[in-house]
Amino acid sequence: MSDLRSPFTKEQLLPQEETLEISKRKGELFIGIPKETAFQEKRVCLTPDAVSALVSNGHKVLLESGAGTGSSFSDKNYSEAGAEITKDTAKVFACPIVLKVESPTLEEIELLNPQAILISALQIKTKCKKYFEALANKRITALAFEFIRDDDGSYPAVKSLSEIAGTASVLIAAELLANNNSGNGLMLGNISGVPPVEVVILGAGTVGEFAARSAIGLGANVKVFDNSISKLRRIQTNLGRPLYTSTIQPKNLTKALKRCDVAIGAVKGTNRSPVVITDSMVESMKNKSIIIDVSIDTGGCFETSEVTTHKTPTFVKHGVVHYCVPNIPARYSRTASVSISNIFSPYLLKIADDGGIENSLRFDKGLKNGLYFYHGILTSKSVGDWFNLNYSDINLLIF
Repeated sequence: MSDLRSPFTKEQLLPQEETLEISKRKGELFIGIPKETAFQEKRVCLTPDAVSALVSNGHKVLLESGAGTGSSFSDKNYSEAGAEITKDTAKVFACPIVLKVESPTLEEIELLNPQAILISALQIKTKCKKYFEALANKRITALAFEFIRDDDGSYPAVKSLSEIAGTASVLIAAELLANNNSGNGLMLGNISGVPPVEVVILGAGTVGEFAARSAIGLGANVKVFDNSISKLRRIQTNLGRPLYTSTIQPKNLTKALKRCDVAIGAVKGTNRSPVVITDSMVESMKNKSIIIDVSIDTGGCFETSEVTTHKTPTFVKHGVVHYCVPNIPARYSRTASVSISNIFSPYLLKIADDGGIENSLRFDKGLKNGLYFYHGILTSKSVGDWFNLNYSDINLLIF
């Protein structure tokens, strides 16, 4: 009989314990949401529904009393969603993770615990060197939500708020045209036998696209100006229809402004929005026509623009009504809050699933793009160059 040898040893033939894959340990988040104190700011980072989703996943949310009031969310709504409510502002800022819409003041930074994680807007143009020095002293890890990128390379927070601003600009114009607002009594609507309202839009980005979409939906005759042919082509593709588009040429633009009832400025610049419409061009516009300068956040693209407030939103110059309120989305605080919350909550759940902010930053390039401070070390080149501060490459700090 031939000698048949088993390919397995005696030990290998005995029952073995099954080796299971060890899953990553989820992190438990403790999130603080303070009440916004910035002028005219009524938004809140998380809606009650988002809080409910976080709490049901084992996380804790501490909300300052009244934080959601400006967006028509009561303390009771948040309490029923599982959040803890407190009137102690310092207690909220002492949480390991702090969420804000506006960036914190120097006084609020003092309330942060060392090594805390701050997620808010940065708004670099409104900051001073002391702000970043204060974050460094507290060894804060800070992310600016306006710089967080999506998988397709876009900026979801900026895009979402731009959609609101674009749509809102047309709704505001419709209000200002009415007689009760000292307008010329025109209606933004496609009424049979009545010539449509003429709307000129400067800039074919997200704001311009959603302004055009809303104006066309109301029956207006829309003209879009931008120096980027690709943006003009894209806006026509996205709207699914041909419309009047032109590069910003003084002759064509002046002609369009003389005839228009509403002019919407949505032009971006590198540091400041370029002044596209001069004083004399505004002077040539029709009496009681409307200017909505959405670009006022970065200086404005009309030479006649001056910053106004939600309380006193308009002024008249050369017979033209100017609306130049920064932060237009705050006017529709509930819609804007839901929009911001839709961006925040998935990232927070992902950070927990990844086992902490370090792991998320290691594998998520889009989230990493929003980071500008890591344990008190400045990691943003743009901030470093702007304020002449030393910065480090985040890839050298996170392996």
